[in-house]
Amino acid sequence: MKPINFVKRSFRCTQAALRFEAIGPTGLSLSHSHTHSLSLSLSLSLSLSLCLSLKRRLQQHPTSSRLLHLRYRMAQSLKVLWNVKNGMILCLTPFLLLPLPLVVGTTEACCAYVIVLMAVYWCTEALPLAVTALLPAVLFPMFGIMTSKQVCMQYLKDTNMLFVGGLMVAVAVEHWNLHKRIALRVLLIVGVRPALLMLGFMGVTAFLSMWISNTATTAMMVPIVQAVLEQLNNHEMEMPEILSAGEPNHHHHPVEAEYKQAGKQRDGQVVVNGLDASAEAARRLESQERRRMCKGMTLCICYAASIGGTATLTGTGPNLVLKGQMNQLFPQNGDVINFASWFGFAFPNMILMLAMAWLWLQFVFMGFNIKKTWGCGAEKSEKEIAAYNVIREEHRQLGPMSFGELSVLGLFTLLVVLWFTRDPGFVAGWATHIFNADAEYVTDATVAVFIAVLLFILPSKPPPIKQWLSCLKPDSQVTPASAPAPAPALLSWKVAQKKLPWNIVLLLGGGFALAKGSEQSGLSKLMGHTLTPLHTIPPWAIVIILCLLIAVFTECTSNVATATLFLPVLASMSQSIGMNPLYVMVPCTLSASFAFMLPVATPPNAIVFSHGYLKVSDMAKTGIVMNIIGIICITLSINSWGRAMFHLDSFPAWANETAV
Repeated sequence: MKPINFVKRSFRCTQAALRFEAIGPTGLSLSHSHTHSLSLSLSLSLSLSLCLSLKRRLQQHPTSSRLLHLRYRMAQSLKVLWNVKNGMILCLTPFLLLPLPLVVGTTEACCAYVIVLMAVYWCTEALPLAVTALLPAVLFPMFGIMTSKQVCMQYLKDTNMLFVGGLMVAVAVEHWNLHKRIALRVLLIVGVRPALLMLGFMGVTAFLSMWISNTATTAMMVPIVQAVLEQLNNHEMEMPEILSAGEPNHHHHPVEAEYKQAGKQRDGQVVVNGLDASAEAARRLESQERRRMCKGMTLCICYAASIGGTATLTGTGPNLVLKGQMNQLFPQNGDVINFASWFGFAFPNMILMLAMAWLWLQFVFMGFNIKKTWGCGAEKSEKEIAAYNVIREEHRQLGPMSFGELSVLGLFTLLVVLWFTRDPGFVAGWATHIFNADAEYVTDATVAVFIAVLLFILPSKPPPIKQWLSCLKPDSQVTPASAPAPAPALLSWKVAQKKLPWNIVLLLGGGFALAKGSEQSGLSKLMGHTLTPLHTIPPWAIVIILCLLIAVFTECTSNVATATLFLPVLASMSQSIGMNPLYVMVPCTLSASFAFMLPVATPPNAIVFSHGYLKVSDMAKTGIVMNIIGIICITLSINSWGRAMFHLDSFPAWANETAV
């Protein structure tokens, strides 16, 4: 026996003795003192004998014993280092970067010190992301880059208010369960054929992710997928039991039973439930297909959530970072990125990418058997009927739409209409002549906050106007004290405070502070001059390379942090080589949301992975192709309708002017 295996075996024996000591008083009908002494003596005798045996073994194998000891010490050292890694990163990183402010000593070097320090903390998450975002409020005044008043003003800008207002409406939709009603209704329309079911799941998830958070959408959709898959799997697994129950009674046919038993044992092969080998193989194949379908159905949810969030300006954090950075770095841009213009560009890209992702998942997990996956010319099976009934029962349990749900749906619709019609671009919007004739007083943030305020004012139940009027009549028997109290509002501050991701507000503010500090210190201009040689590379090639870089980087860190770090650098680069900044910044913003490969890359991936259908290798192999699909779609979009929408062939005048 090898010493390493012997030590493992000895350790297990010692553990068994200790477990015996721990469970003895409850596991055996012995007195406490008798049990304790018995177990203690047993553990001591086992330990003594094992130590003596171990000594003899190690004396016989001195080389192996030294190797074993070395491996043990290395494992212990690595464990200790892993436990203190955050502390080491927090303490060592500032000291390792001190040559920048102490040796170089310029304001550009001091600003670079802050940016690199925050990048390390964001990538390693040694500090919470929101706490790291507060570092400019401390370090920029200390290094003399910006005053404290200038830094703090960056943490609550127009983009932050757009984020808060939009998410308050999303919280109301989630609070009233309106998103679940929409999802179930669409699935009832689509049906439960495997291909159409996956398409329905992806379409619903992408649509909801456009308006509410990707995490909330995934957390709501996964239980629905789970219930449908259980119905599909349970009915298939019950088939062998139904077949065996339909067999003749063995007590009435002993000869036939004996013949079947002999058939089971023939050639040393045992076949379960009386099925022959071919039926068993077919059942095993169908089990593998079921497992693949479960993987595909769950993966499509997290992928669709990430893809759907890119379609609207408030759908995901990087989009808002782009909006804020454009206003920060190019204040004279003429509101080129607003809700309508972003939707006009990103929504077709989202549809294209969603369709290609659906085809890819079909190919990997279900194949292209049109008759089987689409159900062409076939009647619904029992399992499909059962799955449909599950969705219908879930929808039935929601009951009819309440007054509160209708009110939230009406406010949500009003918000979207006002966003689209404020400044469509091709015609004058409602705010163009009424409010924004002299300057841009009303923005998308104004609309979002207005609708959010209405959520705290409008009642969740219809007001009892008749009862209130009856109190005013002279002969009324109803006193004002007995009149019904007003209904609560559609949204309470307690619910909003609990569900709103306040950390993203600070994260956005930290990004705007970094961009402003880079501009004030001159670091942006310095980086722009450094990247000037890139003008020899074709613009489309630069876009592809940068999208690949950011798609890999966002697998390891937050997508908001990724966009915050890269977008100011890309803006400086585009200015230095005479390229329209949007030609690079828009594709890279979309790429920051393409976290498809790892469970830890984004919360939707982690939620799906936690249900146990997937392995890391499944996500990695599928996610690599998903990243390639995303970059292909972005390249196509930005070089076709994006070029026409944002006038990417020319260098805009607003890109020559930066914030002062």
